[in-house]
Amino acid sequence: MQLPKSWMVIFLDLVFPPRCLLCGAYPGWESREHLCRDCRQGIDFIRPPLCACCGKMMAAGEPGRSHRCQDCLIHPPPFSVARSCIRYDQPASLLLHRLKYHGDTSVLPGLRHIIEQASLAGVRDPDIIVPVPLYPKRLKARGLNQAVLLSRLFFPGREPDIRCNLLHRIRDTPAQTALSGAARRRNLRSAFVVADMAFVKGKTVCVVDDVFTTGTTVSECSRALRLAGAKEVYALTLAMVVATA
Repeated sequence: MQLPKSWMVIFLDLVFPPRCLLCGAYPGWESREHLCRDCRQGIDFIRPPLCACCGKMMAAGEPGRSHRCQDCLIHPPPFSVARSCIRYDQPASLLLHRLKYHGDTSVLPGLRHIIEQASLAGVRDPDIIVPVPLYPKRLKARGLNQAVLLSRLFFPGREPDIRCNLLHRIRDTPAQTALSGAARRRNLRSAFVVADMAFVKGKTVCVVDDVFTTGTTVSECSRALRLAGAKEVYALTLAMVVATA
């Protein structure tokens, strides 16, 4: 007789208790995402007041959700709304690092938990979901595109609408990590093209990426999609780099 999958999972958890993905503690039965209570409480979610456009957190004394930050007022981005789930700091950023650079898909339940708990108001249900593409050489080296996996977590059950080959990265640009804001913009200028402009025309599109630093990557992807005729473009990222004073 074959045991139901749920019973099999319980049996395996009894024999091999899962450890917290971050600190190694035993999270107990209350956590199906394999994060202990302390690590879950250490996750720093992005909370209002936010810029109505890019989703950056604003100081308590600044205008609320109906206003834009100074950057978006001076240089309006090509996307309508961008939202992020958490601040890009420890402990939660370690989950993303393990997925992105080590191909560790065991962190996906923890990332799913983060996305389910996040406040992503302002991003409407899109017609198409577009993961930010990797250059083919980098994709081959990593073995996965974390933006594709995050797209599935952001939009469960919508696999047919996740278009991994609609947007192409046509230049093997250097990593953005060590670049300034201006250098990031120069680095990614005209780096993305839309493969099927007719398919994009008139559609609402959501671009998905892992981290929002200056917004350059999602902006360049959004620009390419808008030039191809997209009606509106949103952006979702798991994490946002928040400047500290």
